[in-house]
Amino acid sequence: MSQFHTDNQTFVSVIELKVEDIKRSLSFYEKMLGLRIKTHDHNKVVFTADGKTPILSIEQPEQVLPKQQRTTGLYHFALLFPNRKELGKVLRRLLDSHYPLQGASHHGTSEAIYLADPDGNGIELYADTDPTTWLGSHGEIQFTTERLDVEELRQEGGGEHWDGIAPATIVGHLHLHGAELDNMREFYHKALGFDIIVEIPNQAIFMSTGGYHHHIAVNVWNGLGAPIPPDNSVGLKMFYVKFPTKQQWDKALNQLLDLGYKVKTMESSFEVIDPSGNRVRCNSV
Repeated sequence: MSQFHTDNQTFVSVIELKVEDIKRSLSFYEKMLGLRIKTHDHNKVVFTADGKTPILSIEQPEQVLPKQQRTTGLYHFALLFPNRKELGKVLRRLLDSHYPLQGASHHGTSEAIYLADPDGNGIELYADTDPTTWLGSHGEIQFTTERLDVEELRQEGGGEHWDGIAPATIVGHLHLHGAELDNMREFYHKALGFDIIVEIPNQAIFMSTGGYHHHIAVNVWNGLGAPIPPDNSVGLKMFYVKFPTKQQWDKALNQLLDLGYKVKTMESSFEVIDPSGNRVRCNSV
């Protein structure tokens, strides 16, 4: 388990997606990425990496619509691998299968591969670099975007038989398209308590807890005022945020209520919709 995704941190733990063809998406996530099926009914599949802990679900809504362009919602969700060897294994799997990649970058803090599922839902597969190398001379986390040596990473994955995704793989972060930055900053920073790590003025905000490079990010690259997609369209259905203590969970709940958000409370969890229409379920330990 990553030191930045433990019971001491607040982080994104589960992603729920809407897809257009459940059989097609099941084949991709199980056979191409190597996720393991935890539960499966006629229109929903829950996946796990370790065989027991849910990290991703896919669901086919009734009268589903294709992914809507230039809207709020998912930019990408990111699966964090325990080391670069395991990342190299899935890269080798993708390349050997001739699955199209959208990019590959070395960000200083991580090495990342970018692709999309068959519906166009964005995915990042990545492994963190040594956290002791992340900080600049003034104690700030330094992001870069350099070319990733894809062939070297592929070789790192070795040539042995591939038997699925590494069991220690988790949701590392989530990156959202927003309609506007100020109210999203208020929601995730002021209310939910994520620290601002890097802000690109008028473009994007990267936030985390515990000194991570980011657990959640928001951008406005689909345009200021981007509309919210229909509920039955392909994309992000909901994501889960896990709080380390009941006290921090209570604090977030009260701050949301003070800011005027409508919150649906349940035992040990609550659901709320952020200012750009993304549904969030917040769980306490």
